[in-house]
Order: sequence, then C-alpha cells, then structure tokens
Amino acid sequence: MSNKTTTDWFTSWFDTSYYHTLYKDRNDEDAQLFMKNLTTFLQLDQHAHILDLPCGKGRHSLFLNSLGYKVTGTDLSKNSIDFAKKHTTDTLTFEVADMRNPLQKKYDAILNLFTSFGYFEDDNVDIQILRNIKKGLKKNGVAVIDFLNVEKVQQNLVKKEVKTVDGIDFYIQRKIENDFIIKEIFFFADNEQHFYTERVKFLDETKMKNYLQKAGLKITATFGDYQLNPFNSKTSNRLILIAK
Repeated sequence: MSNKTTTDWFTSWFDTSYYHTLYKDRNDEDAQLFMKNLTTFLQLDQHAHILDLPCGKGRHSLFLNSLGYKVTGTDLSKNSIDFAKKHTTDTLTFEVADMRNPLQKKYDAILNLFTSFGYFEDDNVDIQILRNIKKGLKKNGVAVIDFLNVEKVQQNLVKKEVKTVDGIDFYIQRKIENDFIIKEIFFFADNEQHFYTERVKFLDETKMKNYLQKAGLKITATFGDYQLNPFNSKTSNRLILIAK
C-alpha cells in the first residue's frame, strides 16, 4: 500500500500520474482568462520575463508564452517538468527547482498560482519562500499569490465525496484541523491501494498579509476571483494578492 507521510505529501503526490488523473478536469479556460486579465492589469512589458513558481505541467506557462512573454517554469516534480519540457522553445524553459531555495535569476513578474503556497508546518518556511520571491524580482517587479479563500472553503466544506475519473474511484475526505485544510484521498489502482494527503495551511487575508509584510513585500491590490473582482471574505472563491 502506498502510504506517504504528510511532511512530503506534495513531493510524492504531485509526482504521481494519479494526481493528474484526479485533477484532469481543471478548467483551462478559467486559467487562460485569469492570465489575460492579470497581464492586462499588471501592464507587463511585452518583453517581460515571467517565472511560474511552481508550474506543475506548465499549463499557465504555456499560455503566458503564447501571449508573447518569455516564461520560465520551475517545479519540484520531475515528472511534471519532464512533461512540460516537451514544449520548450527559445522563450519557454522549464527546470526542476524547490521554491524553498533562493532563486538564481531575477524576473519582471513571479506568479505563484493555484494554491501553491502554505504547505509547511513552520510559518518561517512559508515566509522564506516569499522572501525568495522578493529577492527574485527585478526593480519594479511584481509578485502574484493566487490562494484559496479559506473562509469560503470552511463554510462550504464537503466532508466526503467519491470522484470517478478514468475508471478510478477516488474516495475523498476533507477536514480542517490544527490550522490546516486537509484532504485525504484513497483509491485502488493498478492492483494496489493508494493513500495520499493534501495539506494547505488555513491562511485568511489577515495572516497572508502578515506573511507578505514579514517578507518585505508590499501589497498593491487584492482580488477575489479570476475576473479580478474585489475580494470578499464570505463570497470570493480566491484570495489573489498583488505585491511589490
């Protein structure tokens, strides 16, 4: 039985094919609309170099590159980067990297998208990631943190569900415990039982702003969805922070 520890859940779970199977129905139209709205709002120069951190299989990176930007995507998952590298061009590159480590280059914009933050028990690790982002920005560079709205998640928590994708029944349980939103995923595939856990810190707007302040980043705008509507802690789907 595959039973991964919670400390490295993102390392093991994101690197499996099952992760991509479960989430294959993610809406690319939403992602592309967000990137269009975001780049328009940021008024990025057409020659801007954007870092997609972490990039997963590169869906945001690919679309940003199609808009004309130079894009680098980095991710801890070697399997995801191997997949993304198939799309490499002169202006689109991918590499394996851990966002806990200092960045080697500076960028005009660094995007942390789709709740790719708040994985760690120790607040200082999350704050260090934000410090790495700050140090990786060129002068007048901008950072974007696209997180979930934990208050709405708490109000609408679906404690149990079964999702069937590609013939696999994923049994999913959710709970909020010890300041983490926890999703436990159990399924049977390839003649083996599998169990994985996703853990994201319960970071509301106040905590997120405190994190960014400690990292030396100044918030310039806050949005609540991919249409860039104002943030409302009760009704917004996302907590999107723009910072410099």
